[in-house]
Amino acid sequence: MNSNYKVGDLIYDANIYDGLNTNLDDLQFYKRWLPKNKDARILELCCGTGRLTLPIAEDGYNIIGVDYTSSMLEQAKLKASERGLEVTFIEADIRTLDLPEKYDLIFIPFNSIHHLYKNEDLFKTFNVVRNHLKEGGLFLLDCYNPNIQFIVEGEKEQKEIAKYTTNDGREVLITQIMRYENKAQINRIEWHYFINGEFDSIQNLDMRLFFPQELDSYLEQNGFNIINKFGGFEEDPFNDYSEKQIFVCQ
Repeated sequence: MNSNYKVGDLIYDANIYDGLNTNLDDLQFYKRWLPKNKDARILELCCGTGRLTLPIAEDGYNIIGVDYTSSMLEQAKLKASERGLEVTFIEADIRTLDLPEKYDLIFIPFNSIHHLYKNEDLFKTFNVVRNHLKEGGLFLLDCYNPNIQFIVEGEKEQKEIAKYTTNDGREVLITQIMRYENKAQINRIEWHYFINGEFDSIQNLDMRLFFPQELDSYLEQNGFNIINKFGGFEEDPFNDYSEKQIFVCQ
């Protein structure tokens, strides 16, 4: 979402994405915070290929998924069709989204806000959320809690982070090396892809880091009341050692 920082095209290859992202630890957390009323309107921003959207729809909720990447949405639509689900997916930029409806719950899952590289990008997104949220509605999001030691170790050497086979039969190996930019708070992550035993490409997965007090204040300055802040999807209290920052806001 910024010309200087980016996520590589291969990372958004839907089959490669789905093969890597099979963990559903976050699903039960988001389900616990869904309204009891199945007529409630749910909006997921940065829905990807529907990893969370579709199970929530299967529970009978009216959920709309929004994403910036057409290939991910095509995969989401295909999976919805295979499951016999009618789910609306919208291709849009979450910084400028303008829908006619308001929603009982809006969430941005799976560390997606790390790809909002400037404060103005984040604030525009928060404004979109506020404009689409019903009075008394909930806004949930999760992201990483920056770990300086992890970043320092990641800068030292290239490490293998994933090895798997995609649904379309590709053998994928991914190694990672990182470089942190202090001024911009951007973790410059390079993923080196090897496909079917041969080197394919280097793909960027640049991520803006948000430190705890910083993100708390940004939410509050943009009109949100933080009801809960957790350090993990089991709703353990946020502390120094928490891997995640998980917010429930109103």
